[in-house]
Amino acid sequence: MLIQQLTKHYGTKRVVDEVSFEIPKGKVLSLIGPNGAGKSTVMGMISRLVAKDAGLVHFEGKDLAQWNSRDLSKRLAILTQSNNIQMKLTVRELVSFGRFPYSQGRLQEEDRQKADEALAYMELEAIADQFIDELSGGQRQRAMIAMVIAQDTDYILLDEPTNNLDIYHASNMMKIVRRLCDELGKTVILVLHEINYAAFYSDYICAFVNGRVAQFGTVEDVITKENLSAIYGVDFEIQQVAGRPLSIYY
Repeated sequence: MLIQQLTKHYGTKRVVDEVSFEIPKGKVLSLIGPNGAGKSTVMGMISRLVAKDAGLVHFEGKDLAQWNSRDLSKRLAILTQSNNIQMKLTVRELVSFGRFPYSQGRLQEEDRQKADEALAYMELEAIADQFIDELSGGQRQRAMIAMVIAQDTDYILLDEPTNNLDIYHASNMMKIVRRLCDELGKTVILVLHEINYAAFYSDYICAFVNGRVAQFGTVEDVITKENLSAIYGVDFEIQQVAGRPLSIYY
């Protein structure tokens, strides 16, 4: 997926300013940067949930705007911060919704199998018949990830998947993200505020400042004291183990 000069205005304010970068296939890419840097807006334009004012998103040989919604849903899944969960659905029902773009509202045997596989992968079989409002925050987040997995797309977009989770559940969520790439071969694009998670679990980083790309590259290239200090405007320190960032603080 190639992003070229994406631009977005809200009123007179340009919140995304000619952003360009490439999303490596089969890798985990994290979008980082200060609040208001344009990360979620860029994610919205990549997923077509936010209309772009200018620029192109090249996806599998053609501009994303040329894809019809049904075909796109077979290749790209997104979980946003504002995903509304129907609390009176069971976990199994919620996960089954991930297959609706394929089944046109009616689950076939293949769809049921994909939903069951997603439940098993996220270790949700034991609570599959519980209602969403009976679950903890971490369990709800895993159920939402299972719904996305059930779509069986090559690309998965996650907007702040660790938001409102404690350290234990957030770390588990990032381990799941890593598994989506390493075990299932997915290309995963994340918006993250927690730099340690981005550095430890990602392959590539795209850092934003004021609606522009400040740095793009591998974790080793981007996550340096000098880069982070320039991006966030504070003095960062980084501890490394075997050449990988282990702890980042300021």
